[in-house]
Amino acid sequence: MRRRIVMSMLAGATLVVSALLGPGTTTAGAADVPAEFGTDWHDPVTAAPPVERPHTTSCQVTLADARFRDFTPYRGAYTPPEGCGDRWSKVVLRLDGEVKGRQYDRLGYLHVGGVEILRTSTPEPSPDGIAWHVEKDVTRYSDTFRTAQDVEMLIGNVVDDTYTGVIDVHVTLTFYAGRPAAPAPDRVLTLADTPAGTTLTTPRNSERVVAEVYATGSGGGCEEFWYLTVADPAPYSCKAGRGPYREVQISVDGRLAGIAAPFPNVWTGGWSNPFLWYVLPAPRAFDVRPIEYDLTPFAGLLNDGRPHRVEVSVAGVPAGRPGWSTPVNVLVWRDAHRAHVPGAVTRADAGDLADSSAFTPGAENRVRTEAGHRLTVSGYLDTSHGRVTTTVTRTLAHTSVHRWTDGEAVDGLGATWTDDETVGAAGHGPARTTRTHRTYTMNGATTLGADGRLRTVLTLGDRATAVTREGVRRTAWSRLDDTYSGDATYTVDVPRDQRHAVGTSAERYRLLGSAGCHDRSLTTVQGVLTEDRSRC
Repeated sequence: MRRRIVMSMLAGATLVVSALLGPGTTTAGAADVPAEFGTDWHDPVTAAPPVERPHTTSCQVTLADARFRDFTPYRGAYTPPEGCGDRWSKVVLRLDGEVKGRQYDRLGYLHVGGVEILRTSTPEPSPDGIAWHVEKDVTRYSDTFRTAQDVEMLIGNVVDDTYTGVIDVHVTLTFYAGRPAAPAPDRVLTLADTPAGTTLTTPRNSERVVAEVYATGSGGGCEEFWYLTVADPAPYSCKAGRGPYREVQISVDGRLAGIAAPFPNVWTGGWSNPFLWYVLPAPRAFDVRPIEYDLTPFAGLLNDGRPHRVEVSVAGVPAGRPGWSTPVNVLVWRDAHRAHVPGAVTRADAGDLADSSAFTPGAENRVRTEAGHRLTVSGYLDTSHGRVTTTVTRTLAHTSVHRWTDGEAVDGLGATWTDDETVGAAGHGPARTTRTHRTYTMNGATTLGADGRLRTVLTLGDRATAVTREGVRRTAWSRLDDTYSGDATYTVDVPRDQRHAVGTSAERYRLLGSAGCHDRSLTTVQGVLTEDRSRC
């Protein structure tokens, strides 16, 4: 697994990537599956649901046409669409990409008016070339789209005699006339850089404030594989001060305002084995969703019209180590009937951050890590519809066992992260409460044999349940289970045509709830899509 740390060259809301093949389409039979990977394979596809589009008037705007061959950003200009008004029921971003030859996985972003509206990574290509697309519902950024803006996009890349893949992308926004199902934020803000740090100035009548942080560990170093790091005295190639626990924290004026577990992203060359990911990426590999923090308990403090220091940090990263990117957007909903909404923070209780790693040496070295943290914040606002008190409680837990042999010829991990959040608002009328339980899992091992054959067996899980109640009445619910499994083997340190790679991968994406049902399964063998099944 450590080999990929050396090899990786990553440059440091819901997304969907799909190919033309859709649910119910006939897939390849056994006779169509090659004995090993060839020079081409099926285009990348995921089992996630497509973005639903309204049947209303639509207008399309091109955001970027770019070819990325180095670390020079694409810069352009955005002009609002004509013919669809300035209020939209939905805004959908689409990225179409192509690349061929040889290239590493790359990380990219797209900014409009300084607001990050997309963070994504790229698939590794076949010699013959691949094409893929990414879709994302970006309605929440409607405030940004109402005026002309600068556009900046970068997918950092290296092209030379060895790594030949130039990444071509075309990005559009499609606007659908009408009213959104849920009110979009009135303002979308970014942080300002000042000598005192990054600051935020909100409208004085803010009644809901949500920060979103696109947190990724990347850059080709140990923080790209933070979940594998160990503390002294364990003899492993990636060290960290206390081990693998990471926690993304946000503070307001030096006070801890939010905590979250980062998602354990695996990019498309991860775990030493690109053959796992050529068709099916790991969950969220093309879907770098932001962490959301409800900062409404701090809205009364922020509403004084002054700039306030807002900072994001990643607990557990050794001092001075690079590798984490944490861009921030702040979404604000305003009280339409008051020019100033006063309030105050009434509670901010952070428990002690527990973080322990125990090293057991042996023929198979082991490090067991148990860590967690809890935070409760509460505050009130005197709105036009009365005093509203918002309380946010978040509880994080991490358990993992990392095992490896001398020389790391065998390197395995079993890990679970949980992130439980409750947001309650009490005031005029029934209390409203949303409870969300998130679970991320990673279980697998990479084994390098004496014959140079490297095998990776891996299962990844992205699960979440959410329930919203008004009083005792349940008003909305959802349950997500996105599970990936893969098993791939190839010969290392030989030319590409001598790797004799074989591999299977599968994904099942289930999303059930008050909004409907989606249940799709995909299976691949040697890069051929052999199953595409929908159950809803």
